[in-house]
Amino acid sequence: MDGFFGIPPQALFGQLLIGLINGSFYALLSLGLAVIFGLLNIINFTHGAQYMMGAFCAWFLLTKLGIGYWWSLAVAPVAVALFGALIERLMLKRLYQLDHLYGLLLTFGLALIIQGLFRNEFGSSGPPYPIPRALEGGNNLGFMFLPNYRAWVIVASLAVCLSTWFVIEKTQLGSYLRAATENPQLVQAFGINVPRMITLTYGFGVGLAAFAGVMAAPIYQVSPQMGADLIIVVFAVVVIGGMGSIMGSIVTGFALGLVEGLTKVFYPEASNTVIFIIMAIVLMIKPAGLFGSPK
Repeated sequence: MDGFFGIPPQALFGQLLIGLINGSFYALLSLGLAVIFGLLNIINFTHGAQYMMGAFCAWFLLTKLGIGYWWSLAVAPVAVALFGALIERLMLKRLYQLDHLYGLLLTFGLALIIQGLFRNEFGSSGPPYPIPRALEGGNNLGFMFLPNYRAWVIVASLAVCLSTWFVIEKTQLGSYLRAATENPQLVQAFGINVPRMITLTYGFGVGLAAFAGVMAAPIYQVSPQMGADLIIVVFAVVVIGGMGSIMGSIVTGFALGLVEGLTKVFYPEASNTVIFIIMAIVLMIKPAGLFGSPK
């Protein structure tokens, strides 16, 4: 087979798979950012560092405590979410009435501190993390080889993203969360502890980043820089989808991962910039983002 435009189908579908993998992490991370910004109005630049902390937490649980991958998927996000809740209670809650810039500067500084501490302890490369035994190997689909672990990452990411969207958009809890951001005094009058709800919301957004970090650990090297390399792209994804838009983050994350994969096939030189080119075009046409609404 000659494939498409002379490109072998194995190469094309292989890059689409890589694009879906990247899109899975873009979607999870941008979803966490959208939850935090949409409900708390905080631009959480610490998100990349918290993603990295999730991967390191999984590595620590495995090497120091003998806790494997499956338990790490539950334990690591909770541990990092508790750390995030502490940050919110001690620092971020003082900034809610101030301009967004203050929250961005604080979280950016925290990200640099966290990454610096991990880099001093583990170096720039970091340790490896093995693929769980149950997900080793793969399946030959004829036109490509599909590793089991990568298929699991795509399915798990999609399931978590859609579950989060359902809870926030279609349940009573989600209604309370949205109402608490628009009129906290009214929600407080109904006996709901708004500060606690805000803390839990921030912790949940951070937990999504840590969950992505655990899933990324067997694919990428567990490195102190893994979040810093990704967070700029994820912010671009959030801007394209619309700041605070839950569905926008999910759809845009997966779609841009695929676009990036296709770009690597047809025009590799632009693969590192195509998302930012799309962001510039979207901002010129629709400044609020594809799924965002002007305020």
